[in-house]
Amino acid sequence: MQTPSEAPRAGPSEHNLDPAEVERFRGIASEWWDAKGKFRPLHQLAPARLTYVRDELVQHFGLKGNSLKPLKGLRLLDVGCGGGLVSEPLARMGATVTGIDPGRENVEAARAHATGETGPGGSLQLNYRIATAEELAAEGVTFDAVVCLEVVEHVPDVGAFLTTCAGLVRPGGALVLSTINRNLKSYALAIVAAEYVLGWLPRGTHQWERFVTPDELASYVTAAGMSAPTFKGLTYEPFQDTWSLSDDTDVNYLAVAGKME
Repeated sequence: MQTPSEAPRAGPSEHNLDPAEVERFRGIASEWWDAKGKFRPLHQLAPARLTYVRDELVQHFGLKGNSLKPLKGLRLLDVGCGGGLVSEPLARMGATVTGIDPGRENVEAARAHATGETGPGGSLQLNYRIATAEELAAEGVTFDAVVCLEVVEHVPDVGAFLTTCAGLVRPGGALVLSTINRNLKSYALAIVAAEYVLGWLPRGTHQWERFVTPDELASYVTAAGMSAPTFKGLTYEPFQDTWSLSDDTDVNYLAVAGKME
């Protein structure tokens, strides 16, 4: 893996995409909301991930975390929203959410699941677009927070991608990320076990060389003008078949960074 100083940089208007990765998720887009299908791991991760995102944004913006709509008043961008597994719950927490994804089928699945709850008279402030982060950056828009979960490890140029995401955060805002560490343990668990032994994910979902260590992520994020991120691990509990937040960042981990006013 290239270091932050060695990695080639994509220009702000270029699409920082791997066509094979986009096609892989487009091909199984009809299964996004099937909790027992190919996206079962993301459904299992959902409670812990959403708890982390909610709590970090509540703390960062000084909101009332004990309310029914703890994120009310925030404008959020969900980059790589897929079928809306993160966008929709964040909108239910009161945020105004824009979800973007380059795959038409993914966006159509997200829209279909939220049918009747968005648009005029709808209960959710939720808008989905077939777009890339680079396209939004070219429009000059910014958000209170940018959320990008389980996307970094699928992007060819991580440094350029995170620079783009950071540019979409307004001054005083926050960037929330999740990805997978790169070490022998993550290879054994996230690829060998998850894809080949347990069959949690389709084979080829991940490429180990694209995993990003916390130190690398911190270098990319701070180089993009954000504060040094703080980290939290996501750990699988086999006997309960659940995921929980922990201090173990060896495999799956989350990060949050702020932007100076």
